[in-house]
Amino acid sequence: MITLALDASTYTGDVAVIVDGQVVAEQSAAMKGADEERLMPAVAHALQTANVERKSIDRIVCGAGPGSFTSLRIAGAIAKGMAVGLGKPLYAVPSMALVLGAANVSPGRYIVTIDALRAELYIGLYEVDAVHAISELEPARLIGVGELARAAEDFDAKVVSPSRIDNAIVSLPRAGAVTKLEHMISSAGLVDIDSWEPSYGRLAEAQVKWESTHGRPLPAR
Repeated sequence: MITLALDASTYTGDVAVIVDGQVVAEQSAAMKGADEERLMPAVAHALQTANVERKSIDRIVCGAGPGSFTSLRIAGAIAKGMAVGLGKPLYAVPSMALVLGAANVSPGRYIVTIDALRAELYIGLYEVDAVHAISELEPARLIGVGELARAAEDFDAKVVSPSRIDNAIVSLPRAGAVTKLEHMISSAGLVDIDSWEPSYGRLAEAQVKWESTHGRPLPAR
């Protein structure tokens, strides 16, 4: 089984090639401040390093957010384009699970946070079992930054985040952490390539401004 995994929920994108449950190549790419798109070249480099041809990929797994709107759209477009072009199945996993999986933490309960700007955080509740498999207990939601400590106390959970937060374990999402999410992939099943988009957490600023100006929702198509 050859898996191509990618995530771009933060300003650093990550790609991994996984063969029979082992990460054989991984490549990161800056998603912010670049003059050119860097995630697709990272995909090509990871495949080359792993000596895997695109047609040999068995499935594609993409981090589904929430997180950086533009970065998630790029990763989602690459994942969907390759799935269609190669005729391969596409699966989606919460990007927060990839943050937690990269942290290599001990079994227990964890709140994963991703910066949502505007003094807010996306948080999700997860559990790591004795064999380090990860389960989602509560899906992502928005809270104020000042509410995080209370949430961690209420759930008796440690905090994991890509950002430097007091008393938090710092961890960037890693595409290779897909190896710890097999049961999540199986239970979620295939995504519908025509309709699927990452979970952005909130509307893009451009969409908010458009809808405010026009007084109606932005058309889907």
